[in-house]
Amino acid sequence: MSDHGSGSEGSRGAQKTEEVVIGDEKQTTSHYVNTTGENGNHVLDVHQLRAGDDGVQTAADGVTVLIPQPTTDPNDPLNWSSFKKHLILTIISVVAFMPDFGSAMGIVALLPQAVQWNKSQNTIQQNLVGNLFCLGAGGLFTVWLSAYFGRLPILFYFTTISLLTAAWCAAATSFESYMAARILNGFFSIVAQAGGLMFIQDMFFFHEHPRKINIWSGAIIVSPYLGPLITAFIIDTMRWPATFWVFTGLNGLCWLMVLCADETIYNRNIPRDQQPIPKSRISRMFGIEQWKSRHQRQTFVQAIMRPIIAISKIPVLLCTIYYFLNFAWVIGVNATISIWLTDPNLYGFTPYNLGMFYFAPIIGSLVGAAIGHWLNDLIAKLYMKRHNGVLTPECRLIIIWLASPLMAVSILVLGYTLERQWHYML
Repeated sequence: MSDHGSGSEGSRGAQKTEEVVIGDEKQTTSHYVNTTGENGNHVLDVHQLRAGDDGVQTAADGVTVLIPQPTTDPNDPLNWSSFKKHLILTIISVVAFMPDFGSAMGIVALLPQAVQWNKSQNTIQQNLVGNLFCLGAGGLFTVWLSAYFGRLPILFYFTTISLLTAAWCAAATSFESYMAARILNGFFSIVAQAGGLMFIQDMFFFHEHPRKINIWSGAIIVSPYLGPLITAFIIDTMRWPATFWVFTGLNGLCWLMVLCADETIYNRNIPRDQQPIPKSRISRMFGIEQWKSRHQRQTFVQAIMRPIIAISKIPVLLCTIYYFLNFAWVIGVNATISIWLTDPNLYGFTPYNLGMFYFAPIIGSLVGAAIGHWLNDLIAKLYMKRHNGVLTPECRLIIIWLASPLMAVSILVLGYTLERQWHYML
């Protein structure tokens, strides 16, 4: 389950029509590997196919089956160089870092904003509600539009508008203007968070997904804590707009990085001689090439149905509910902790103290991401060893049995600490 390199670096045998026995069913090797996963099961060890590995392309270790099987087309994202794949992975990870980072900046910035605009902190916090709501709404539109118009143009256009609205946040002179900018920024900045998995699935093989997703999600998880940390240090000595000018500069960096990305959408259901030939990066950036080849992909209605079909699958629905309930606490605590800690009747933190406090969740997020980077693969290996080499995606949820009690206890301790004004180190 570790990264063994892309298919272009692995051993590739000619496709043959050998029979593979999976359970009580017989399939050709080619058909099985190219359709594997439709029933939720994956066989990653070539020896478990029982028909030999002559007709199956494997990773560099000669054992791990490549799912899906790459084509002979050099334009197939699975055949791209490792450098290009990881460059795009880095780009979407950095861009995915921005929405929660910027959203959380407003959590601390509301302290001086309430004074400047002569409004209560609860009123100023309404901008955060609008921003968070549009993060969710923008995610749905990202999936719909990326499935139909292509990944790259949606990433480019959304990042461009995110840059402009970030500058608007910094330049706002009234609460109403600031709130409008925050709402729009939330809608468009979410593009790489909502669409990142599509890029990863397009470029990497199934056995590579966990670690690549961990890199991408690691940037997401640490971002809502790093935003308040930086903001707290800035407003300790400067006016609050400086925080959003920093945010604007980072968005500008993301925009420049997106210029180095490429389109990853590739229809594996049509033969190589019918695949659209890439011509110009600029035309792909603006979506011109993708528009011309749109008849070779999903219809717009099919693209809209993608989230509905996904959420109708019980494992996906359960994961969504679990993630929603857990992340709601992260958002809720993160959105209000600055008010609790700076309240003179509670802890009386200064902005500098508040910034130092945010080192704790950042360290926790980094440690958790580092552990999960290898622990997820270890669990999958142990599961396959006990199930004759067959891997079901749900087996990765086993780790929840370890994480959930820790999450529940920490929330309870936090609640009692604030209610009874225990020491902030708890």
